[in-house]
Amino acid sequence: MTSRGLWAAGSLLCALALAGCGDFSRFQTAAPSAGSPVKPNRMVAQTPAAEREHERILSSYGGAYDDPKLGALIGKTVDRLVAASDRPDQAYRVTILNSGAVNAFALPTGQLYVTRGLIALASDTSELSSVLSHEMAHVLAKHASIREDQARQAAVVTRVVTDMGNDPDLTALALAKTKLTMASFSRAQEFEADGIGVGISARAHFDPYGAARFLASMERNAALKAGKTSLDPRAQDFLSSHPATPERVQNAQNSARQFTSPQGGERDRETYLAAIDNIVYGEDPSEGFVRGRRFLHPKLGFTFAAPDTFTLDNTAQAVIGVREGGTQAMRFDVVRVPAEQTLVDYLNSGWMENVDKGSAEELTINGFPGASATAHGDQWQFKVYALRFGSDVYRFIFASRQKTTESERNARETVNSFRRLTLAETQAARPLRIKVITVQPGDTVESLSHRMAGVDRPAERFRILNGLDAHAQVKARDRVKIVVD
Repeated sequence: MTSRGLWAAGSLLCALALAGCGDFSRFQTAAPSAGSPVKPNRMVAQTPAAEREHERILSSYGGAYDDPKLGALIGKTVDRLVAASDRPDQAYRVTILNSGAVNAFALPTGQLYVTRGLIALASDTSELSSVLSHEMAHVLAKHASIREDQARQAAVVTRVVTDMGNDPDLTALALAKTKLTMASFSRAQEFEADGIGVGISARAHFDPYGAARFLASMERNAALKAGKTSLDPRAQDFLSSHPATPERVQNAQNSARQFTSPQGGERDRETYLAAIDNIVYGEDPSEGFVRGRRFLHPKLGFTFAAPDTFTLDNTAQAVIGVREGGTQAMRFDVVRVPAEQTLVDYLNSGWMENVDKGSAEELTINGFPGASATAHGDQWQFKVYALRFGSDVYRFIFASRQKTTESERNARETVNSFRRLTLAETQAARPLRIKVITVQPGDTVESLSHRMAGVDRPAERFRILNGLDAHAQVKARDRVKIVVD
């Protein structure tokens, strides 16, 4: 999408987010599982605040991903890194998050988090160790507490400048300088964590060039996602808070050169690939998932399809769809409506502003009772549908710049596609997984990418998953990752 298209989509999604800020809740069948965190090298001290933050993170990222084989690999890796660090007394506890996003972060207590999406993207243990040692470096350098102090100082400056500044231009300049100071401070922390992390990995005898390789892989993966606007905190990746600038990649390479040549250090690729074989890739079907234009929720038993030109995104709050160019969008979520309240009364109850009460009408969609209404905002026109499915009420909100025959048809066809899943569809709804295979004579990137299931741009994704640049080719007997269902 062009920058203008991205802006339009972003503002439209904000309109949908505001339209949906009523009494909705995410359609889930159960609270996220706490899972089994990777065994800590020693007990991590937990404060009430840290426990609350841990629970918030689990809730935001789909709970913990329980995989004993993978947990054992990460546990051994962390033990090696801790022993090689300047603070072998510091305790760490790693939680694998059940999210397809590529992300990792740390709490000041030593609680480290890494998503299965990041684990699936990494190609060997040295690349994973570069992420873990980077997050350990944030803990060792006390970056979180330093950042809090800087943020408090910035807040004081902002308040003083806002209260006492009479010259609007000088006020704006002062506030801009404050923001730039915070940004450069964060950038300095990332560079410092990279340097510390590369040193820890090298002293633990991992290939220190894993950091530069994985930063490049994450940047390519982020570029592949570019154009997919998302409001979902689960979809935020490592590069959202850890920007991979060319300077940062160069900095990681320079740090690595201090320890070994590009051929030195342990990558441990075979062990790593064996550990991630069969790991879930992308969305977890227990919260519903997207396949092309269709959304399916096997546990709750329903499906619907978006229009041809829409891209669907299953977020933590709702399913969001955006039309190419950002001129139309849709939101799908579940709301709490008392059984005794009619759906027409619900649509007119005030949860959404500027509803045309005269437009509300009852209807039936594939045997399900429903109602529809129209609403108008400053820039967007809305068409809203509510459907009773069992004891729940599901809501479709469609937004468009202007009401057109196409926007009306898109809304109507999407709602009319809402139906129960058949037994066969429910049984066939499986998560995508990473499968590790051996390259055979005659195999190519193109032929292997044709074996990928459920992903867009399979050849490009195959290269990124396997750390191959645009011109690299596979060789017989190589071990590579593909995505299968």
